[in-house]
Amino acid sequence: MNTNSVLDEESEQEVFGSVTGEEVLYLWRSIKGRGISEDEAWNAVVTGLALDVAFAKGKPCRSNTRQ
Repeated sequence: MNTNSVLDEESEQEVFGSVTGEEVLYLWRSIKGRGISEDEAWNAVVTGLALDVAFAKGKPCRSNTRQ
């Protein structure tokens, strides 16, 4: 097994592990509240998460320091 692929998997799990379901729903409701349909709002949230994961590769994962 390729060590880089194992590290990539662990990195992706850390990024998604730092996002709570409440945060995703809050973001979805916020976007939806601006007049966008439910489906379009969900697509925006998923796209944002995918971009976070894509650009997190090769960089150390940021720690969850939000307050």
